[in-house]
Amino acid sequence: MICCETGDVATNQVLNTYGHDFIADAETGKFDCVIDRSQIISQCIDILFGKTKVNVLLIGEPGVGKTAIVKGLAQRIVNQDIPRTLSKRLIGLDMQELLVGTIYHDEFQQRLKSVLKDIKCSNDSFILFIDEIHLIFGDKINQNTNDAADLLKAMLGRDELQCIGATTLDIYKEYIEKDPTFETYFQQIFVEEVSINDCISILHSLKDRYELKFGVQILDSALILAAQLSHHYIINQFLPDKAIDLIDEACVTACAQIDSKPEIIDQLERRKLELDVEETALSQKKDKASEQRLQEVQKELIDFKTKLQSLELRYKAEKERVDELRKLKQELRNLQIKTVQGQCEKKSAIVNDMKNEAIPNLEQKIAEIKHQITEDKKQEQYRLLNEVIESKTIIEIVGRWTGISVSKLSQTESDRLLILHEQTNQIIVEQDDTIDIIVNNLTNRVEFSSPNRLFASLLFLGITNFGKTQLEKALRLKSLNFLKPMIHINMSEYTESPSVNRLIDTLSDYLDYDQLMEDIRQQPYGLIFFDDFEKAHPEIRNSFLQVLQHGCLMNEKDEMVDFKNTLIILASNIGAQYILEEVKNPTSSRKVSDENLSQTTKDNIMKEVRSYFQAEFLNILDNIIIFKPANINYLSSIIHLQLKLLKEDLQQQNIMIDLTDKTIILILNKSYNPVCSVHSLKRYFKRHITRELSKLLMEMILVPYSHVIIDIGVNDPYYFYIQQSATTSSILSTKSIHNRCHTHEESDTESMIETDDEKEYDDLSNDYEDNKSLCESSSKRMKPSKD
Repeated sequence: MICCETGDVATNQVLNTYGHDFIADAETGKFDCVIDRSQIISQCIDILFGKTKVNVLLIGEPGVGKTAIVKGLAQRIVNQDIPRTLSKRLIGLDMQELLVGTIYHDEFQQRLKSVLKDIKCSNDSFILFIDEIHLIFGDKINQNTNDAADLLKAMLGRDELQCIGATTLDIYKEYIEKDPTFETYFQQIFVEEVSINDCISILHSLKDRYELKFGVQILDSALILAAQLSHHYIINQFLPDKAIDLIDEACVTACAQIDSKPEIIDQLERRKLELDVEETALSQKKDKASEQRLQEVQKELIDFKTKLQSLELRYKAEKERVDELRKLKQELRNLQIKTVQGQCEKKSAIVNDMKNEAIPNLEQKIAEIKHQITEDKKQEQYRLLNEVIESKTIIEIVGRWTGISVSKLSQTESDRLLILHEQTNQIIVEQDDTIDIIVNNLTNRVEFSSPNRLFASLLFLGITNFGKTQLEKALRLKSLNFLKPMIHINMSEYTESPSVNRLIDTLSDYLDYDQLMEDIRQQPYGLIFFDDFEKAHPEIRNSFLQVLQHGCLMNEKDEMVDFKNTLIILASNIGAQYILEEVKNPTSSRKVSDENLSQTTKDNIMKEVRSYFQAEFLNILDNIIIFKPANINYLSSIIHLQLKLLKEDLQQQNIMIDLTDKTIILILNKSYNPVCSVHSLKRYFKRHITRELSKLLMEMILVPYSHVIIDIGVNDPYYFYIQQSATTSSILSTKSIHNRCHTHEESDTESMIETDDEKEYDDLSNDYEDNKSLCESSSKRMKPSKD
């Protein structure tokens, strides 16, 4: 009990109400060992032991371990691993508790005065730890609370109190830095986020406490994966807190499952209850069918009771084993705490007895039960109670928190990159050299990762519609499919000087001034595509040097956005006129459509690129890729991709569709445009194929369970040969074959129907040749194509 010389009972209780004794907790062994903070703890001791500015201000993001540092200091005080003059009471002031229910300024002020009076009146010396110390400046109070800060400053100035404060960098600049007098009493210590390896060590130190509290077993592989996955995929939080939260969630889930009835037993009990009800009902009936069913139900009931009894015995044995393990771990923990207390009280005989006999005996019993559980798992296909936290458990929780599929989380970056080339080629064809370059860059990043570099940075060059955006989408889908769709920013919107401020947060007068920063802050893992990069204002292009060199971008508030886990693609049309000149050349356009660009064209493009961008900017890029023009094979693949999408849509209605080779060739010839070949082809396909199929659907000529073959006839019209399966007889009175002819001009179409009751769906290929002449004859009456 901390008492006051004045004898004011009301005041004596204030510090105990709003303060938390860290020394008492350290003496009873409630604190775990503090990992990787020895240097900062020693730095705190040096400051507190000094002669001037003997107060510490810990500055760091939430969750990096500022409070853990104070706990480590308390442990050193208990172990007397400090200068003798620092053997003080370390009290943590709960600012949130002080603020609860305070509507008026005077209420908070009076509470804080009472706490400080308790400290001043006490015979003990104090180190006061104030987490979220900025709250005394009025962060949570409607009124001005500078007087509260003045009370604390007065005691610090008279050396009546030593203080350790904790806050974040942003709030430090917003509140404390604006009060120079208050700031002069403190020395700042910046607390950085721990590394993954140190986080794993911290999790190991917490392992026993979590196993004891929840009655579970945590595998080392789960601890490692929790640190790794939380670091990579959980944003806006920091190690070690976010990894600890993962382990905590996993333990809570496992504990809930242990204390609940296994699902298989619950299902059997429900089924048994249903059979009991049915048996009661059938026993009242005298007909033969009911008697026969009654015998079946009774037999089934016997089987269910046997299974249920066996499972309940297994469940009881497993539950008793888990409870026994939890009990032994609690006894072990209690002995460990008594050992610490005995060491503090210098009771060496008791400590030796516990260390040499009681503790080893308990550890042996715990090891035997764990071994027995492991053996049971080998003998049985599954356990009713799964008290083990393993890698799979952590992956499932991260998937739940982030929305990332479990299969993606189970793959490593190397695994995804090994199949990236093949998967990307399913979407982008005839760009093998380009895809090879990209995959090599990404692979090098995985194998030789630099902590201060982007995942990769690429510059795409080429004419519009040559596949730059399509490849970017393919990469996102096949290799970087993380939290949300990729970020796509059109840099043509940032051509003026004010737009620079809107993009990188130097002026807040624009609606989307923080667009880039917030996009990256919310989605740090993925692909960022800057289209028309050459159109951006020069200041923006200059700012990208910082991104490419250091993997981060600072705004006016000194907030840092981390780009280190992103793939950045810059797309530009610089030098496009040289490609246009080559593909438009009548003597070479067909040659170009089958081959790469000439070296002269590539040299001219790179010459213009060097004149436009700084050499420093170009040198730091991982690669510059010039997209070759679309060739016939590429355009043919586009048709197949369009057909695939069409098939997926029609498959929902059980409709099949195919194009003949002649049809594909005709579409290529009619739609070919050397400048905008891809878009021209897609427009043509939509107008002459997709739209015509839509008409057939609306006219109920194309119905479910149909198969459509699209071919060409006389004067190159497209005709749609349709056969309905016998399964559509409920829709049509007879199974029919439909031939729909369609010229390249949309105005003239004709539908002809022929009945064939004997043919089945599988005979479509034979019917197709026999009925082809029907559409050809009808096409003679149509207006010829004029594409």
